[in-house]
Amino acid sequence: MKKYFQLGDVFYYFIRVFRKRDINSPDSVNLRMMHGINRISIVMFLICVIIMIIRALTR
Repeated sequence: MKKYFQLGDVFYYFIRVFRKRDINSPDSVNLRMMHGINRISIVMFLICVIIMIIRALTR
């Protein structure tokens, strides 16, 4: 059960997505767009979770 509740990989993904891009990595417009959309969706998700927690605590 302990293995299913480990969140280390999830937090590592958040850190990896928002890190500065490596200059030596292959570059394409599609890849940059995909990472940009991922960043936007992660930020929107975190904002929504915070709003839901605040609304649950104030009721």
